[in-house]
Amino acid sequence: MSSLADLINLDLSDSTDQIIAEYIWIGGSGLDMRSKARTLPGPVTDPSELPKWNYDGSSTGQAPGDDSEVIIYPQAIFKDPFRRGNNILVMCDAYTPAGEPIPTNKRHAAAKIFSDPSVVAEETWYGIEQEYTLLQKDIKWPVGWPVGGFPGPQGPYYCGVGADKAFGRDIVDSHYKACLYAGIDVSGTNGEVMPGQWEFQVGPTVGIAAADQVWVARYILERITELAGVVLSLDPKPIPGDWNGAGAHTNYSTKSMREDGGYEVIKKAIEKLGLRHKEHIAAYGEGNERRLTGKHETADINTFLWGVANRGASIRVGRDTEKAGKGYFEDRRPASNMDPYTVTSMIAESTILWKP
Repeated sequence: MSSLADLINLDLSDSTDQIIAEYIWIGGSGLDMRSKARTLPGPVTDPSELPKWNYDGSSTGQAPGDDSEVIIYPQAIFKDPFRRGNNILVMCDAYTPAGEPIPTNKRHAAAKIFSDPSVVAEETWYGIEQEYTLLQKDIKWPVGWPVGGFPGPQGPYYCGVGADKAFGRDIVDSHYKACLYAGIDVSGTNGEVMPGQWEFQVGPTVGIAAADQVWVARYILERITELAGVVLSLDPKPIPGDWNGAGAHTNYSTKSMREDGGYEVIKKAIEKLGLRHKEHIAAYGEGNERRLTGKHETADINTFLWGVANRGASIRVGRDTEKAGKGYFEDRRPASNMDPYTVTSMIAESTILWKP
């Protein structure tokens, strides 16, 4: 008699060429992830080979009940670390039956920016540092924290080792390996300053692919926390008080910035970002005002400043970039719950296309 684990791990390639494709899309809150599976006749390597599909938008807050059909268009394919074999994860975006992007589809507008010839020529690179907090399921309190109480002050937890400092490492390492298996450009992970909080990094990745990969990495993480019986939080300030918030620092460079003389290009780009500070803050995540206070390695939300090696700045330039005279910079303003399609495309638009 097969066990449940045996059936979950069943290798379909022994008996059929058919595969399972898990279609993923973003729900009505703009942050919740939804997915459903379908059978396909054989392996697929390109999104253009996949059929469009539909779902009930009235059940996700994205359509009225009397006209509920929303169409999802496959945009990016990843190997499925849960079913493995030739099975795939498919990142989609959502449209009306008439072909118009629905309001929560931020990918469509981002794709227009990333397909602009001026942006294409600059080969925009992104490295996104996704911070998150793991919560105990029934009480929504960080893992490792005493129920109704607090751990010791911050200090020993950042990149910490030990049962009294690192809470949830099994989830973190499972996620790391699953992302590598899926084909995501995950470049590292570490424990964060607040206990129960972690970070993974995606990149360097070019253009809109960086945003696709962050969304799918979030999906994989939520699936793993589902298996582990804990809750994933992307709240930018999950615990009030003297505890670090959670961000999604976005490292960015263009071809011009990476070439000789790039430091001057970087400074001009930062100046542009400063001129559009309010517009960027408005698009950089909900609840960010609770995080960007000028404390806990942040700049105040109403202030724009940049500096070399300054983690209390809006934009940080690394010492290596200053020394080499070329490289990249880090936008430290995005919240952990930001939409990567919006943030990556907005940075490209402001630094390449926008004319003050």
